[in-house]
Amino acid sequence: MTINRGNPAGYEVLVDSWPEFKAVLTRPHREVALDDSDFYTNRYTAYYRDLGAYRALLGSAINWSQTFWIHGNMDPTGLGRAPQIPPYSASPKALRSPQAASSMGGRNIWGCSLPGLDWTQLSSLDISHIDLVNETWAFGGNDRSRRYLTSLIRYFPSICLLDAASRPVSWTLSDPFVAISHVYTLPEHRGSGYIQVLLNVMAKRLHALGYPSYCHVALDNYPMLGVLQRQGFQRQPTLCHYILHNAALHRPPTLTPSPAPGTAPA
Repeated sequence: MTINRGNPAGYEVLVDSWPEFKAVLTRPHREVALDDSDFYTNRYTAYYRDLGAYRALLGSAINWSQTFWIHGNMDPTGLGRAPQIPPYSASPKALRSPQAASSMGGRNIWGCSLPGLDWTQLSSLDISHIDLVNETWAFGGNDRSRRYLTSLIRYFPSICLLDAASRPVSWTLSDPFVAISHVYTLPEHRGSGYIQVLLNVMAKRLHALGYPSYCHVALDNYPMLGVLQRQGFQRQPTLCHYILHNAALHRPPTLTPSPAPGTAPA
């Protein structure tokens, strides 16, 4: 959805045939996906009406020497097993009703600050916050995740609550497909309704920019499922499948394994 908005993520779209097509694949330009082992950046999406066309497109358009992940409406049997994650989208009712404001005691959240919480300010994340975001992400904490999160903060909408020292205490980002993602609150600030505030503000901001507001949630993430449903997000009828391909698992070993302690090589 960002390709026709300046294409900040550097993606391209491929189809199995034109103008009639049965399978669509998006992938990052090679100039973007320079590191074959960087699965954060090497992200594909796939949608198809014909499994044969989809498989043929995968065979010709994907760099199988990369570590990457692919998601979309694929049947898990199309490319192996995949976790199933339901997409949620904000309903028009949710965008009209100030549910987040009521969860914060009715305080107005549409300005730059939250009356009643003098130390809290509504803002966007910037690059100075990258280390905090990277270190608190369950799948982060490394150089590749840092680069990936930096690109999200630079190019896509984000919302955060800042304390008196301008340090984020709660935040949410959006990914290269403008899905709401990376929702997090520091442990000492949980239970205050901040996530509800941010989800509501982010949904409104995305709609103001002309994007839909949606996110993906694991089926067993019951706390977040409950938050989304209370905010008026509606579960969509189909599931989104995620598949991680690790090319290293399919390569022969390059080093002779060391013998176990107390044993000798045959």
